[in-house]
Amino acid sequence: MIKKIIIFLTYILLFFNSNLLSNENNKELKIGLLAPFSGEYKDLGQSLMFSIQLALDEINDSNIKIIPRDSGSGNIEKLNNSIQEIKDSGARVIIGPVDSENFDVIEKYKGLIFISLSNKNPEIRENIISIGISLESQINAIEKFIIKKNKKKTIIIFPKNQYTNFIEKKIKNIKLKNYKIFRYSSDPKVLTGEIQKLTNYSQRKNNLESRKKILEDKDDYASKEELKKLEQMYTLGEVDFDSIIIIDFGSSLKSALNSLIFSDVSDEKVIFTTVNQWFDKSIFYENSVKNLYYPSVDLKNFSNYNKKFTDTFNTQPNDVTILAYDALGLVYYIWSKNNGITSINDFLIKEKFAGKIGTFTFKDKKVFQELKIYKTAQGKFKKD
Repeated sequence: MIKKIIIFLTYILLFFNSNLLSNENNKELKIGLLAPFSGEYKDLGQSLMFSIQLALDEINDSNIKIIPRDSGSGNIEKLNNSIQEIKDSGARVIIGPVDSENFDVIEKYKGLIFISLSNKNPEIRENIISIGISLESQINAIEKFIIKKNKKKTIIIFPKNQYTNFIEKKIKNIKLKNYKIFRYSSDPKVLTGEIQKLTNYSQRKNNLESRKKILEDKDDYASKEELKKLEQMYTLGEVDFDSIIIIDFGSSLKSALNSLIFSDVSDEKVIFTTVNQWFDKSIFYENSVKNLYYPSVDLKNFSNYNKKFTDTFNTQPNDVTILAYDALGLVYYIWSKNNGITSINDFLIKEKFAGKIGTFTFKDKKVFQELKIYKTAQGKFKKD
């Protein structure tokens, strides 16, 4: 443990000496980095710093000076002190914080611009831009995909938990013409019964048994052949939707997927889509859906970034660190384009910005990512 800390601190010193020292040159782009270098999430802080170093290496402009400071892990006093130190150094733009929990703190620093990695809200505030993969961006991508596939009836399902109100607010502006909302229990024991009601499973099961009884009394060839086919089926009749959006993740998502398959919802007839997937390979093995679609960051860029990160630092990056990489690229682009950064309005650009995770657009004072649709099929991730 001590050896790891020494290596980490040594790297910080090298990092400072190569790129991160600041001076009073007006041509410099000074950028603060707020990351948890101590406390519970210090490993994330280290990963974020390494990501910034990769971006610096690729940009290769010695005029960029990074001022990293410890945001701590829930330590408001440390956070305020770090912001003040960054401000005193002459930086006007700060990459961080990682999430939205401290927005009420950073909103007080009106003269600074914060590029947060949070995905909670895409709206650009007075001094905060959040570039995380927002639910709005993911829903937009899924909407376009469902329309492209010519699907007419969509069901949007999500669990009843602490995120329910948040999700309901985010899907208010959904553009699909014909959709319904279904909320399910977070308890897996209750979930399957609820999904069976949603899919009219009992009636479809009865339809099958009734049809089989009719055919059993017939002796013609066509009836016998139909009966053979029905013997291989679990239900008879279609569900009342042709696409489904599951707003869930982790084990709860897998439970919902398995309940749908158990209720005999065919992923050959119904398009299954979900959110919040970053190429999680466990999705291959822990659910029965053969074709699961979801919007995500660019797979090729994501894979190349992870490989370069691992090869350079001999450690795996935290998934969120690719956002820090793009954040630095975005700040540098705006700074170069305008020969400086004077206010947050400089970021309200009409053109698109291509980053590693995808393409950013800035419209109606919101940040959106133009995400690609991928699917899990035959043990691989494939772009649709």
